[in-house]
Amino acid sequence: MENTLKMLFDEHNVISGAVALARESRKLIGVSDEAYELNMSELIRFFRQYADHYHHYKEEQILFPEMAKKSELMGGGIIAEMLDNHEDFRDRIRAIENDLQEARFVDAADRMDRYGDALLDHIAVENDELFQAAADLFTEDEAERIYFRFIDLDSEFGEHKKKDLTDILDQLRKHEDFEQK
Repeated sequence: MENTLKMLFDEHNVISGAVALARESRKLIGVSDEAYELNMSELIRFFRQYADHYHHYKEEQILFPEMAKKSELMGGGIIAEMLDNHEDFRDRIRAIENDLQEARFVDAADRMDRYGDALLDHIAVENDELFQAAADLFTEDEAERIYFRFIDLDSEFGEHKKKDLTDILDQLRKHEDFEQK
């Protein structure tokens, strides 16, 4: 289970870094609205594609169904809650994007802060509870099968695209306007 969980924990760390960048981007509002809008557009793209498409899809299509097969109680409990969170995150990103398109930058930043808080809480529950339960549920063979399904999914979606998404965060960290603020 070590490789399987490591992949998910590593993705959580990348996503947490994006939340921190979103919070820092708030400093650009009123100083360089254009830079703020660009940063937020890139972060929305990151959250949609990396956090939701690559990461949440692994959970929704592979991990959660496998866990629910092993434990009906988990399927109706914490897994159902995590799936509801994923849907809520998609709605929140749409609202942030709408604020951004309407040039309501403070509203977008406020929504992004709430989204980030909810996402970090969600990550904590997964890291501390759900993934620990998964470690107890699966044999090493089952965990390895899940891990290789994760790898296959990343390959299907495009490893290079996943890398490009993490590069967005590195570019935002180095962005001249962002570093000055």
